[in-house]
Amino acid sequence: MKEKKKVFPADFAWGAATSAYQIEGAWNEDGKSESNWDRWAHTPGKIKGGGTGDVAVDHYHRWKEDVGLMKQLQINAYRFSIAWSRIQPAGRGSLNPKGVSFYDKLIDSLLESGIEPFVTLCHYDIPQILEDRGGWVNREMTDWFSEYAGKIVHLFGSRVTKWMTINEPICIAKGHYAATVEPPGLGDPQAGADAAHHLMLAHAKAQRAIRACGQKYQVALVNCIFPSEPYTGPVKSDSDGFARMSGDINSAEGEEPVTPEDAAAAAYLQDGYTNRWWMEPPFTGRYPQDIWAHMEHHPDVIEGDMDIIKAKPDFLAINYYTRYLVRAVRSKGKLSWKGIPVKERGNSYSSMGWEVYPEGLYNTLLRLKKEYAGTPVYITENGFAFEDKISDNGTIEDDYRVDYLRRHIDICGKALAEGVNLKGYFVWSLLDNLEWETGWGQRFGIIYTDYKTLNRTVKKSGLWYRDFIASATSKKT
Repeated sequence: MKEKKKVFPADFAWGAATSAYQIEGAWNEDGKSESNWDRWAHTPGKIKGGGTGDVAVDHYHRWKEDVGLMKQLQINAYRFSIAWSRIQPAGRGSLNPKGVSFYDKLIDSLLESGIEPFVTLCHYDIPQILEDRGGWVNREMTDWFSEYAGKIVHLFGSRVTKWMTINEPICIAKGHYAATVEPPGLGDPQAGADAAHHLMLAHAKAQRAIRACGQKYQVALVNCIFPSEPYTGPVKSDSDGFARMSGDINSAEGEEPVTPEDAAAAAYLQDGYTNRWWMEPPFTGRYPQDIWAHMEHHPDVIEGDMDIIKAKPDFLAINYYTRYLVRAVRSKGKLSWKGIPVKERGNSYSSMGWEVYPEGLYNTLLRLKKEYAGTPVYITENGFAFEDKISDNGTIEDDYRVDYLRRHIDICGKALAEGVNLKGYFVWSLLDNLEWETGWGQRFGIIYTDYKTLNRTVKKSGLWYRDFIASATSKKT
């Protein structure tokens, strides 16, 4: 009997993802220097509940166990990040042999287990010594980062071909510099705008440095995509105190009237700031002009910058969690938007307050196919946070996460059937870990971590993922 065509190809990457600061620990061991997140976490009041990555979930010492768990779950790809401060403590110059050794052993073990390493060079954390010099607000950072990228690829390039430069630059520009929630927490919109440009330039320069090492490497920037949709229906009231809206989007007190057309335009603006600013320049060589015109603060773009930035990635690395549902607001003739609170939408949501909306992933994948001419796509993060509990029999019955994964992976199969060039899917995350400024309360893992003992227990979702991978990769007759 002839073998039936599989929905997922045999070389599809079934993976899980983590980041260095969230899992490694050993914050000052074996020559590692202080990172920006170390400094931030050690500042009272910056991390909810006083959490730090000092120990995190001790992956630095337990990496063999963690690779064994990956093998047990039958994943064939693992996305992790390198701690810049561990491998190049001064941010420039000489490398730390013990830091190099750690990643050497991890990569070798992954390959021996049949797991392909996907490496992210910067997942938010940078050496504090570079943050002290302005971090991503300093234009020199673009060269420091590209030098670092070249060194890392020279070290590990014989075994790693998939490289991601920077994870979610929008979160760095906004959260670290324009706002005050992440290090160094400047709360300076102009600094955020400058960082936004420098991050794009740093990615492009790093991509050049990696490609200079050889043609076999595939390079991408990791973007978190939030599809923006206009809201034109009734709501009760929103968390910002806006008045009740009717179906024709009546304005709240102090606002000018808006129309359904405004709602669509507002959603497009939101999409521009959140998605198009980061996705379009490597393909077009310019920032979205409607967003540039709408911005109050502009970065200093020097002649030649956009020629460097215009460098198509080898694949699109997409993190997807939820959508933006926005209503239009207009004040003094200027159009803007406000988000519709998740509790008003009627769908379930995670402990992060993120609406479960798999349709947004489907729409995003079809959009990428249309707008980026079939460029290969990897979903590099997708996951669900909840305060999981261990039952009396020692199991973690996270059916809500099983349902989340099933629905989103079904969307992946549907998109593949529609011709989307989807190459892989990575669950966020492999392990429960420190969730940045929100501390220890947000569990994303398919493996449960006891934060006191650091013992690992595979959750029901991990077992489901294992079984799904096995069924998706087995021969069907």
